[in-house]
Amino acid sequence: MFKIVKREEMAQGTVIMNEIEAPKIAAKAKPGQFVIVKANETGERIPLTISDRDPVKGTITIIYMVVGKSTGLFKTFQVGDAFQDVIGPLGKATHIEKLGNVVCVGGGTGVAVLYPITRGFKEAGNKVIGIIGARNKDLLILEDKMRAATDEFQVCTDDGSYGRKGFVTDALKEVLEANKIDLVVAIGPVPMMKFVSLLTKKYNVRTLVSLNPIMIDGTGMCGGCRVVVDGKTQFACVDGPEFDGHQVDFDGLMKRLRAYEADEKQAYHDHCTMFGGK
Repeated sequence: MFKIVKREEMAQGTVIMNEIEAPKIAAKAKPGQFVIVKANETGERIPLTISDRDPVKGTITIIYMVVGKSTGLFKTFQVGDAFQDVIGPLGKATHIEKLGNVVCVGGGTGVAVLYPITRGFKEAGNKVIGIIGARNKDLLILEDKMRAATDEFQVCTDDGSYGRKGFVTDALKEVLEANKIDLVVAIGPVPMMKFVSLLTKKYNVRTLVSLNPIMIDGTGMCGGCRVVVDGKTQFACVDGPEFDGHQVDFDGLMKRLRAYEADEKQAYHDHCTMFGGK
C-alpha cells in the first residue's frame, strides 16, 4: 500500500495533488517519467506523471485532473488513505543537458509534468524561459514553482483574468522572434501541443512534447498507447512519453483519446451519483 502523506486541491477542486510514500520510486525517478496508479483491487490502471520527488522523505508527488470514475475515486482519498498499487518509474526520462536557451511551455495539468523538466534544464545551466497558460486564473497550477525554476516567465489566460490575455502560442511567437532558441518543451492539452509544434516548425526549433494516449500496462505489451510518429507506430509507455513534436500525428492521437469519451463521462456520472456528487 502507498500512503498519502499530503493532499491539496487546486484549480477549483478539479485538480488534486497527492504526495505519496513510495521510497523505491523516489530514489530512482527522473524528470519526464511516470507511474501507474491503482486505487484498489478492482480499480483501473491510471498513468500519472511524477511531478516531484523527495528521495530523503521517500515520497513522490502526482497531480491529476478529476475527469472520470477512477480520478473521481482518487479524489475521495484523504491523508492517511493509501493507493493499492503505484508502479514505476516508467517511460524514458527527459534527456537534459546544457543547450543554451530553452523554452518550457505548459497548459492545464501539463504544467505538473513540465515543472521537474523545467527545473532540470535550469539546474543544467540553461537559460530557461517559462510560459504557462489556462482558460482562467482559477485553473492555473504551480505558478510559483515554475516562476522559481525559470529565468523569464509569462502567464497567459484565455479570458485575460490574470497575466497576459491570449494563448501560450502568442507569447511563444514573440519569444521565438526575439531570441535564438535551442529547444522548446511543450506539455499540455493535445491541441496546444499541436499548435506549438506547428509554430516552432516554422522557426526550425526542435520541440519535445509529452503524449498521454490511452494506456493499460505501461510496459509495451498491450499496444493501447500506440501513437504515430514520423509515420511509424510507437508506444508512448516505452518509446516515450516524449517525442519530436514535429513528427507526431496529433490528429490521430486526438481521435484515439476521444474513443471512450462517452463511456468515461457516464462512468463519472455514476460514480458521482454513488458518492453524493463528491
